[in-house]
Amino acid sequence: MFPDRVLSGMRPTGKLHLGHYHGVLKNWVQLQSEHPCLFMVADWHALTTNYDDVGEIEKSVWDMVIDWIAAGVDPAQATIFIQSRVPEHAELHLLLSMVTPLSWLERAPSYKDQIENLSHKDLDTYGFLGYPLLQAADILLYRSNLVPVGDDQVPHIEMTREIARRFNHVFGKEAGFAEKAEAAIKKIGGKKGKLYDDLRTRYQQDGNVEALEAARALLQDTQNLSYGDRERLFGYLEGGGKMILPEAQPLLSSVPRLPGLDGQKMSKSYGNTIGLREDADSVAKKIRQMPTDPARARRTDVGNPERCPVWKLHQVYSNQAVQQWVVEGCKSAGIGCIECKQPVIDGIVAEQKPMFERAQPYVEDPTLLKSIVADGCEAARDMARDTMRDVREVMGLSYS
Repeated sequence: MFPDRVLSGMRPTGKLHLGHYHGVLKNWVQLQSEHPCLFMVADWHALTTNYDDVGEIEKSVWDMVIDWIAAGVDPAQATIFIQSRVPEHAELHLLLSMVTPLSWLERAPSYKDQIENLSHKDLDTYGFLGYPLLQAADILLYRSNLVPVGDDQVPHIEMTREIARRFNHVFGKEAGFAEKAEAAIKKIGGKKGKLYDDLRTRYQQDGNVEALEAARALLQDTQNLSYGDRERLFGYLEGGGKMILPEAQPLLSSVPRLPGLDGQKMSKSYGNTIGLREDADSVAKKIRQMPTDPARARRTDVGNPERCPVWKLHQVYSNQAVQQWVVEGCKSAGIGCIECKQPVIDGIVAEQKPMFERAQPYVEDPTLLKSIVADGCEAARDMARDTMRDVREVMGLSYS
């Protein structure tokens, strides 16, 4: 089995806002201390919908990486890289396209949704139709088996699993597979080999899942196996072939949707955002101009926090005591809306302070940032080459 590895990425479409921080980046910061993580600037993905307006992509790439570091992504713990700097993404995308049915791409839920939502754009292109396949290539290229997503992205991960399954089925049955697997069992040693055979039989004949897990653990702990033999035995265990590409699992996380200035989800398309590194005066001005409960036309009118967009931000930025103060003060007209907004302003400014501090060295010296990304691209490409070596071999493309 392949070791746990996380891949996630973002399209460079401009500076990030607090919605990105609470929805994605806080989760990345936690994951980087739990698993090997690769965080990808998905610049080719940006072209799928913005191919006719590429002027902002390069600047957005660097602004976005600074925002990642500002949020707490640590280049010493995670690999930060740019998709287009690793050309193996394109090669695997091409090779996967040889075995991926067209109907799989056409049924992707987000394909139809975006066609409707972006009707003003000409998206009658293969690049747009095929972006779920490029996304699958991104994940499979690093043999990433953990992909952090929200519920709405699970269908993309399931498609990636289907593509990996189909690829392994078509190309994993190498000539003499069973004979090579039996030879690998002998390399384990008499006692372990016999135990593997017994566990394999119990799983395949009786469907004993505990036997399957025990056999997997046995292979994981066996030291005297080559990488190829180990993967053959994992495939042989389940009655398949050699596992070339792993089936990724969605790493479901509770993705909080930070409300924007109008109470809707914070989004650039709604014009209701607060930037990840926005000036404190600008933050204060935006919060003070937020609409409140329409029932409070005058300072003396009582209100209901549930009808006020500012209350949603209190639920993110204020502690229980402040929230209680807001509820009581709003419902009794004991506090005014300007007073109510100040703790939110203070909370956002306090949250952003360390972000400015982490970002400043890279703003002052962009070569530091480019060095980090160059190292990340090199590390990512080393992993990508390992995968492509195996992919080319099973597809008959390893010419010597």
